[in-house]
Amino acid sequence: MKINDLKNKKILILGYGVEGKETEKFLKKHLGENSVIEVADQKLDPTYLEKQNNFDIVIKSPGIHKSKVKIPYTTATNIFLENAKGIIIGVTGTKGKSTTTKLIYEILKNAFGNRVHLLGNITHKLTSLGNPLLSELELEKKDQIYVCELSSFQLDDIKKSPHISVFTSFFPEHMDFHENLENYFNAKANITKFQDEKDYFIYNPKFKELQNLAKQTKAKSVPLDKNYEIKKTNLSGEHNLDNIKLAITVAKILNVNDEIIKKTIADFRPLPHRLEKVGEYRGIIFYDDAISTTPQSTIAAIKALKNIETIFLGGQDRGYDFKNLAKTIIEYKIPNLVFFPESGEKILEAINVFARSENTKQSYSYRPNILSTKSMQTAVKFAYENTKPGKIVLLSNASPSYSIWKNFEEKAKDFREELKKQIT
Repeated sequence: MKINDLKNKKILILGYGVEGKETEKFLKKHLGENSVIEVADQKLDPTYLEKQNNFDIVIKSPGIHKSKVKIPYTTATNIFLENAKGIIIGVTGTKGKSTTTKLIYEILKNAFGNRVHLLGNITHKLTSLGNPLLSELELEKKDQIYVCELSSFQLDDIKKSPHISVFTSFFPEHMDFHENLENYFNAKANITKFQDEKDYFIYNPKFKELQNLAKQTKAKSVPLDKNYEIKKTNLSGEHNLDNIKLAITVAKILNVNDEIIKKTIADFRPLPHRLEKVGEYRGIIFYDDAISTTPQSTIAAIKALKNIETIFLGGQDRGYDFKNLAKTIIEYKIPNLVFFPESGEKILEAINVFARSENTKQSYSYRPNILSTKSMQTAVKFAYENTKPGKIVLLSNASPSYSIWKNFEEKAKDFREELKKQIT
């Protein structure tokens, strides 16, 4: 929605978190102090949804399902997409989108300077990676470049797609919000739905769903640059090599110098909680991969590090299939397993079922040490007692963290604090 279409309307901002507050600030700046703008949030009023009838239009925050909105509405994402005059690069995917977004931003920042902005879902309180979409929107400037991480929640009801859309990966997640896999994919696929022949769709061809989407879009479909040789990087794992190549593909479209690309990749550090090496204590190497909230991303972490002797698993039960994770754990013979509720029990069950069903020596000989606990303190103590110097302890949940912790950042913080507490 164009900003002028919001003038002289009674506006209700539905959801008053980080994005809602930034939306209020943006609207007051561009619509004037006399505009009628109010907010409604569950934390402020349990009956907040009932306020809608007193307004002309709602501006909905991403975490509120569109089915709860009863009057015409738009979103901060739509306001941003329809009013920004510069180049918009949108990045989505089940996993890898934050790393890819930040990589693209760093490369372009080194090439084009302050014209480049890092925005969108990459905003996190504890990591300070970027800013809400409307926070840096320059309505009059046409030479700005906006690199935006876009979640399925943000893409679910967009009316315009970015000029360059990037899709990193796809597998099941957020079924509680989208109800089924088809709805989840369709929300993500909106990133290219409104593109035309002048636009670009960059994708990872390892995923069949993305191959099919590349055939359907009107945009120029460009798979990640497979042939680019990455000589130096601090990122681990094949999935991160794919993220780097996606970023390179975008940079090439924008004619960035190859030396800038190489130097940026060589200097880039892993983002917080994404296969991040926390440190070495008592000779044991600790990694924080708390962002891995699906079985697929934890599998990628195990394959990337290989030398894991203790792994922390489990969180909120979202009904995931843990068979392939169980297979990977047995394959790599990880000797010490820590399980947190609720899904920890299901992961252990999947390991036992897989071991029984596979008539192999490998399955029969696998007898790990197992700890089931609600306590990070107990888990870390177990890791110190059972992990040899030079080996790795990995926190990688394969599930969301909400069963005990507020979010994955809080779980990671607990993990890091306990590591240091128990060596003093």
